[in-house]
Amino acid sequence: MTLPFAVSDVCLVATQAATVALPAAPRIPLLEKLRSGWWALVPLGSIVVVIFGIQAASQSANALTYLALVAVPPLAALALAGLARGGRPWRAVAVLPLFALAWADRHGLVGEACGIALSALACVTLGVLLAQVARLSWLKIGIVLMSIGDTILVISQQLQAPNNVLNAAAPGLGLPQFQRALFGSAVIGFGDLFIAAVFGAVLAAEGRRQGGPARLTLLIALAFDLLFFATDLLPATVPVALALIACERPWELVRRAGRAARPGPARWWPSRAPASCTGRSPSSARSARAPTEAP
Repeated sequence: MTLPFAVSDVCLVATQAATVALPAAPRIPLLEKLRSGWWALVPLGSIVVVIFGIQAASQSANALTYLALVAVPPLAALALAGLARGGRPWRAVAVLPLFALAWADRHGLVGEACGIALSALACVTLGVLLAQVARLSWLKIGIVLMSIGDTILVISQQLQAPNNVLNAAAPGLGLPQFQRALFGSAVIGFGDLFIAAVFGAVLAAEGRRQGGPARLTLLIALAFDLLFFATDLLPATVPVALALIACERPWELVRRAGRAARPGPARWWPSRAPASCTGRSPSSARSARAPTEAP
């Protein structure tokens, strides 16, 4: 572990932790008919399908790159418009300068920071929408399962090659790469930010404070990343899952599995949730940046 990598890693860890604190707690009646426990499999499915899809067809990484390029800016705009805490409709226009800087300074720290901000905000939107349609108790189990699946893929060395292919994939014209979050000499996958946003969205939907769990995620991630002295690749979803478990009693999590969250007053636009808890993707791992190149 070098000093530049350590600084870059701390910045990414802080971003992942901040993503836990960002989701708001709207209630969108249009999505209530879609509520099902099966949505809890989305976190695990997102990493398994993508990794094995890239193994089967490496060109799918290019498709994912363009999918992220098209989907991330509008999703980030929705977060700024109201799905993130403090969001207002007029703030959605901030996506335009963020995208412009991410494109113009693609290989600079400012551009990388703007790209990470857009990816994190997009994940907030995805997390909030998922919390709208999934049973929250099952979704917590889904977060833990994603972390377990991520760890198995890293230990069995099935993640490294697809992860490198996905990180290296780039759209034409020098457009930003939103399928992973790169800052300096460290990189994490889009899914590592996604799992953090799902955790935060679950807390918000339950009316619990997100600041404490976000700080706990940061502390666990910093301690977990000391393992970089021994390896250059870690499953960055693990700190989020450990923070979730620390904020829950595991037996309560299992006992409440399948029980739908109590709906609040219907609103057509996001609003802040009441307060109360104390307190890394398809690429799904943070690693040292390769000399040729990006939770």
